Amino acid sequence: MKIPETTSQPEAQTIGDPIPAKGMAAGQLTPIPAPRVGTDTSAHALAITELRRLLGAWHRYEPLARLGQDPEELHQLRVTVRRIDATLALFKHQLPESLLRTRKTAKGVLRALGSARDVDVQLAELAGYCAGLPQQERAAAEPLRKQLEAQGARARARMVKLLDSAPTRSWLEDLSVATTAGAAVNAAETHSVFTVMPERVRQRYRKLRKTVRKLPAHASMEEFHEVRRRAKQLRYAIECCGSLFGKPADDLLKALRRMQEKLGVHQDAHMARSRLATLAADSTVTLPAATLFLMGRFAERQTDLISQAGRTLSRSWRRVRGKRWKAMRTHLAELSARAAGPRRVRAPVARAAAAPAAAPADSPAAPQAVLPDDALRETALTSDSKH
Repeated sequence: MKIPETTSQPEAQTIGDPIPAKGMAAGQLTPIPAPRVGTDTSAHALAITELRRLLGAWHRYEPLARLGQDPEELHQLRVTVRRIDATLALFKHQLPESLLRTRKTAKGVLRALGSARDVDVQLAELAGYCAGLPQQERAAAEPLRKQLEAQGARARARMVKLLDSAPTRSWLEDLSVATTAGAAVNAAETHSVFTVMPERVRQRYRKLRKTVRKLPAHASMEEFHEVRRRAKQLRYAIECCGSLFGKPADDLLKALRRMQEKLGVHQDAHMARSRLATLAADSTVTLPAATLFLMGRFAERQTDLISQAGRTLSRSWRRVRGKRWKAMRTHLAELSARAAGPRRVRAPVARAAAAPAAAPADSPAAPQAVLPDDALRETALTSDSKH
């Protein structure tokens, strides 16, 4: 398979989850392209380029998320932070320790964004549920909608406060400095993506497989959510340099996105049911009997969705671990073999001309010259068939 020197990522491999939460409109924001990957790209350079791209996404989405006019903008900001954290974890051996320590702040930002985002999703779920109800029953949902909107306003206020906090601004500054500084790199940071990324993808697949296999017969939604998190980590690792992996990556990513989306529906139902139960049990919140009755019916719908999580995972996992992963695994092995393959060598011209036909067994071997890396890469590229 011939790997192009520089290729752009397809549009699907851009900032943001591929399908918004159920009931929410797709965002109208232009995707930010993923970094380009060449055959001579180091893992360190890829990590820095990816972080720089994600910082650009942060600066684009943060002002829009603060305004709160479109839930999709908050969603995109949250995905951006999640990808920053995933990139720091993925390239932990290629990035400085000082940068890795910023993950603690990133997780705090994620929690604040997640709290606000969860209410947005539940409001959209409620709107979708009420759309098919008679007018009288839709009116019973109004007190619930107002309670959710009040919770959302409080969560958004906490989010904005955290975004303005000194730790968050310092975190962003640290990321900015790290992605623009021209500091010297150590030996581990010069490793090629051919060496680093195939093994990273295999590691993440093994973690996902182990998490799926450990699921008990009656798994909790927290355990299903852990599977979804592992699937997301594998997806991000592949998307980070999908052009390096070619067609096998495209097919596997489609299956991973479907798996993530479908499990996300069950997770959203779990969160909605928990919030409804909390509201119904809150003695400080007074809701009409008709609203409480509607909440009970709405919670039953969420329970039905949650009960189907096991079946959903079984179908989705078969698509991931089947022929799609096998094709990806074969391609990863080819990339690893290319990275670990022996260098072709040639003897210096002058020494080769003067050397005898056969040297004594105990005589030292003539020194050999190693081909330049560029020549090796050209030889490897031209020997592969174009996919």
